[in-house]
Amino acid sequence: MSLEDIIQETKTFYCLDCGKCTGLCPVSRYNPAYSPRVMLENALFGFQDDLTYNHDLFSCLTCYACSSKCPGDVDYPLFIQKARALALDAGQHGDCAHSGTVQSLARLMSNPGVSQNRLEWLSDGLRISTQSDTMFFVGCAPYFEHIFDFDSGAIDAVKASLKILNHCGIEPVVLPNERCCGHDMLWTGDVETFRRLAEHNAAIIKEAGVKKIIFSCPEGYRTFKEDYPKYVDIDCELQHISEFLADRIAENGLDFSEVKRKVTYHDPCRLGRHLGIYEQPRKVIAALPGIELVEMEHNKEESLCCGTSAFVNCDSCSKQIRVDRLLEAKATGADTLITSCPKCQIHFRCAMTNKGEEKGPDVEIEVMDLVNLVANALGDGHNE
Repeated sequence: MSLEDIIQETKTFYCLDCGKCTGLCPVSRYNPAYSPRVMLENALFGFQDDLTYNHDLFSCLTCYACSSKCPGDVDYPLFIQKARALALDAGQHGDCAHSGTVQSLARLMSNPGVSQNRLEWLSDGLRISTQSDTMFFVGCAPYFEHIFDFDSGAIDAVKASLKILNHCGIEPVVLPNERCCGHDMLWTGDVETFRRLAEHNAAIIKEAGVKKIIFSCPEGYRTFKEDYPKYVDIDCELQHISEFLADRIAENGLDFSEVKRKVTYHDPCRLGRHLGIYEQPRKVIAALPGIELVEMEHNKEESLCCGTSAFVNCDSCSKQIRVDRLLEAKATGADTLITSCPKCQIHFRCAMTNKGEEKGPDVEIEVMDLVNLVANALGDGHNE
């Protein structure tokens, strides 16, 4: 794809040069040298080298804060995604966090000859099936537990999701040869690796014969729903577990024990601005007896990003974004920050674990995934 093709596909030529994107950009707030408006100008003026050889090309969080308010309807995050593919072809890439382990694992998983032990995390009491119409997509959570030197919370959220599904009478298919969805590969420009991952997952899902796939990870959900149809055929109903829970509560209700917590909810970018899912998680929280939900100043469409995208260009700017979001959560007086995304959990916990000077003021607050909150409130019985 050429730069001209990218401009056409992302409606870059509709840019009004108003600068609203830069004004709204969380990265620009802390890094004045970064400007979405200037990125678009470089493209429109044909300055491809100034675009593809720009290190800040990989600093964009692709959080859609800019495009959600763009009067010209320019899809800037998609522009960034496509421009990164050009940069990768030119030998440029961002600074991979955690020694590039996440990216290396995704590329390893794209090799069909690589075998995995993906189900060793399954514990007693969690029930899966090989015959169910419903599949649960685990994603990269089993690997996160071994990458980070702190408790990521990712595998606990996967177990909580299975507990919830089992409680609702569902024993889902969990595929032992499932691979990374490819989200990070696509958003960092490695389209070929993404394609191989998508083709592998599509093939084994078709072979499994499932009709519905439930996700606890918004990135996996977004990737299957918005990106896979451009490359592969996934003929299944797709649903995030917050949607599943909201539907189940509305239809049959669930028996919850009292939850004496004051919580605030952080909207993940992929679930929120990418897919428009704001109310379902809040309906689930509101259904828990004894809980108090207090909103942060920036919530729903105005929610702030957790600060890092695809584990690339994680710098002092991205850390400050996380710290400020945690401070905003603490300002509500909440005991717990609830989110629905494993990466948001990881990034917030990382900000609290890091003891460097960039940590600044006290940002300690309990961080919990929505599914853990729900699973803890469920009894041992089964709600059919």
